[in-house]
Amino acid sequence: MAYQKVVISGINTAELTVMKEQEKIALLREFKETGSKAARDRLIEGNLRLVLSVIQRFAGRGEDIDDLFQIGVVGLIKAINNFDLTKEVRFSTYCVPMISGELRRYLRDFNQIKVSRSLRDLAYKAIQAKEALTGRFQREPTMDEIAQEIGENRADVVIALESISDPVSLYEPVYSDAGDTLYVMDQLSDHSSAESWLSRFAMRDAMRSLEEREKNILYLRFLCGKTQVEVAKEIGISQAQVSRLEKGAIARIKDAL
Repeated sequence: MAYQKVVISGINTAELTVMKEQEKIALLREFKETGSKAARDRLIEGNLRLVLSVIQRFAGRGEDIDDLFQIGVVGLIKAINNFDLTKEVRFSTYCVPMISGELRRYLRDFNQIKVSRSLRDLAYKAIQAKEALTGRFQREPTMDEIAQEIGENRADVVIALESISDPVSLYEPVYSDAGDTLYVMDQLSDHSSAESWLSRFAMRDAMRSLEEREKNILYLRFLCGKTQVEVAKEIGISQAQVSRLEKGAIARIKDAL
């Protein structure tokens, strides 16, 4: 559904505008210094399109789009209230994880799949720590930083967070390049078939053609489940370089297959 062309929570999304970063900072400064309700309201209105872009990641799960939009706005307001002007970071960079966190909390509380109390409590602690660290660092923290903050094992934190995540559709896209989309179901196969064995041999040959750094990046990303930011920190390069090397390695594997 093209949400930018519909009315959500009484708002015509086709009329939403994009506020420039300089204007956001000026209004944030006015709100922080004077508590101006008018400045806060303008910030909310000027960032509704950002909320719209975030909630589309959570659509298709049977949730009412109006509810998701309103919850997203709550996350936006929290971001406005907690943003630190002394940090050199774009407001949208700080805002997106705050909105996503609010939406995940909402979906977690209304999840139909029952999870043990201990896992839910650990996941809740991890989410709170993530929000606190996001405010402190003005960026999304790594899983290791979250685990250290709450004094838990990284693996336990990952399991707890995964336990409250919504099930993923087999038609969920996991990679897209120039219109060629890879879905979850494309990664599932019957390992007993001859075709599957041939594919595995071809994949092994394709992996051998990669450089060691490319292999390491793919291992950390897709087997260890680390984010590009976490991988960049671990191997000592920028997130942009990780993204470029990852994309190049995947393209070479696809060509070889």
